[in-house]
Amino acid sequence: MPTSLENAVVLVTGANGGLGEEFVAQALARGAAKVYATARTPRAWDDSRVVPLALDVTSAESVAAAVTAAPDTTILINNAGISRREENSFTDNSLDAVRALFETNFFGAVRVVQEFAPVLDHNGGGAIVDVHSVLSWIGISGIYSATKAAFWSATNSFRLDLAPQGTHVLGLHLGYTATPMTRGIDAEMGEAADVVRDAYDGLEAGAYEVLADQISRDVKAGLAEPLEALYPQLVGSGVASA
Repeated sequence: MPTSLENAVVLVTGANGGLGEEFVAQALARGAAKVYATARTPRAWDDSRVVPLALDVTSAESVAAAVTAAPDTTILINNAGISRREENSFTDNSLDAVRALFETNFFGAVRVVQEFAPVLDHNGGGAIVDVHSVLSWIGISGIYSATKAAFWSATNSFRLDLAPQGTHVLGLHLGYTATPMTRGIDAEMGEAADVVRDAYDGLEAGAYEVLADQISRDVKAGLAEPLEALYPQLVGSGVASA
């Protein structure tokens, strides 16, 4: 269902990052009445409509405190996430390293939805934007890809679970985008402002999914193809296929 930003009360997780800052700024530009800008260490903002709020998605106590502090939330932007590019191999890292990334990117994101779903219900249904990645659909980033794949699956389930209460759930997928998280990566980058604009356009149009760039569209389309199309490194690898 279409969801307007006009007079909405928006809560953004991971608001200090490149995408998070854009989610805050563009919500205000589209007429949001208030934006809770959350982070582990919230920063100051120069707009009285922005309410800085401490939130660590890996802490049940912190999420519960945020629910208490932001009971008027009508739109949740589930954006917080971490990336450890040097620690993404499943075979070269411990299970503890795997769990550490899942704590934020999956369990933390799921916890935020679980805790804020009753708030949205109380306030008329509202909407959730879950920020995924093209890496939800392609395992070239090991542990990180797995966290995003799991979160994408959870979003598909949340969409069904929350529909009866009138909560619209949108999944946002994007490739490399120029943010602090991608600093140092030698690849073509999209702009955070464009990604967030597309996400809010989709939300206001009632979309369930937004593919913010061509690589996301191409990779999703490739899911219907043989695995070798998505993983050309398998061709000639010497590994026999069944």
